[in-house]
Amino acid sequence: MPSGALWDFVASLPGDGSYSVWCAPLQGEPWVAHEAHKQHYAASTMKLALVVAAYRLADLGHLDLDEPVGIHADFASAAGGVRFSMDRTDDSDPEPWRRLGSEVALRWLCYRSIVRSSNLATNLVLERVGVDAVSETLSHVGASGSRVSRGIEDAAAREAGLDNLVTAADLGATLQSLAAGVAASAASCREILAVLAAQQINDAIPVRLPANASVLHKSGWIPGISHDAGIVHAPDRDSFVFVMCTTSDLDEQAGLDLIAAGAAAAFADRRVQQ
Repeated sequence: MPSGALWDFVASLPGDGSYSVWCAPLQGEPWVAHEAHKQHYAASTMKLALVVAAYRLADLGHLDLDEPVGIHADFASAAGGVRFSMDRTDDSDPEPWRRLGSEVALRWLCYRSIVRSSNLATNLVLERVGVDAVSETLSHVGASGSRVSRGIEDAAAREAGLDNLVTAADLGATLQSLAAGVAASAASCREILAVLAAQQINDAIPVRLPANASVLHKSGWIPGISHDAGIVHAPDRDSFVFVMCTTSDLDEQAGLDLIAAGAAAAFADRRVQQ
């Protein structure tokens, strides 16, 4: 196995569970790729491709990100024939729920789906964008092992086998495409990166990095699943992409701590290369 702090971290991963690590420069092949094409349940990381899809549709003139969207909490299931209602107690963002019955800009919903991982905002964006556009976006950025098949809390679709899946390599490719300005138009990529930089849930990748490091990222968590994917900038070293996906019996904090340790190891390797 190649040497380096991140490879040492990979070698120390627990024997039980599934752990994927992908670390690369902003352009080019990864320095470290461990089980990087293994599929994981996406959790909230699916929101990244969804938001990119919304901006791509806007670039094409098929969508107006400033159009008003009525906020409601019931949706058609991807399984067909039924509707489902969302539970506000399962959402990490109260702001869209406070606006039930009113209208907000689609752009604001995209923002809330990233910075506070709003489930309600996510389903409202997906209702407007559609899974086909997300699939096209995944194909465009080279994310061949991922898919978005349904919205959040769509139990009927889940029971029908429609799941949202992701790989660490695909999340990395999406972030590289954003950094290169090719995931959508250059202006849209800059705006999406600014949204990722405004992330308010910072309990994984950023935790053990120095204060002068900035992280543009999107995480995802449900019991047994913990992921984070981000671009790391620091003034004293080259920027890089770090992604870690975990599927295991670890509790939430242990999963977050593991990702934080991996990001710190990746950061240490960049110091060595300067």
